[in-house]
Amino acid sequence: MENRATKIFLVRHGEVANADERCYNGHYDVDLSADGLRQMKAIADRLKDMPIKVVYSSDLQRAVKGAKAIADSHFIEPTTLKELRELNYGIWEGRKLDEIRSLYPDDVLDRYNNIEHYRIKGGETLLEMRERILSAVNSIIDRHKGDNVVIVSHGGVNRIVLLWSLNMALKDFYRLQQNYAALNIVNFYDNGSSIVELMNG
Repeated sequence: MENRATKIFLVRHGEVANADERCYNGHYDVDLSADGLRQMKAIADRLKDMPIKVVYSSDLQRAVKGAKAIADSHFIEPTTLKELRELNYGIWEGRKLDEIRSLYPDDVLDRYNNIEHYRIKGGETLLEMRERILSAVNSIIDRHKGDNVVIVSHGGVNRIVLLWSLNMALKDFYRLQQNYAALNIVNFYDNGSSIVELMNG
């Protein structure tokens, strides 16, 4: 019998309302901008002829709205999972990048020097995030073997899944570009192997 792949369409949410301010949004529940909504409708159009079985998303509205656009074009209801949220940035949540660099210059440096283990006060480490994300994604793969599955979430979530799929180290987190409304396609096989078909498309 053919070992049919579970095909994951891994989508980053569209542009956010505070994109111009360059903020650490993390768990901060920022909305999509008008452009962000248009981007997600364009993704929905790209995927409308694919035999999509199920759509999952983070429970934050910037992902939920994109997931709904895609799910609606397939006449299915999206499923939200809190586990698919972006990294929890703790006390940096919702604040501008420039502001954080000014207020916490040493912390910013420490974080980039120890990207896997550094915990922003009140937040989580990248290792903890990876555990949370991969647990959720493995459950989705197990539940939908051989199906086409859409996951709409965040840049950080996508990087975690892509690094895992490519057998790359977590320290390479920022080496993978994920634009707003990025589309990635990853095929997962029963023997544990994976093939990245498209990245940041």
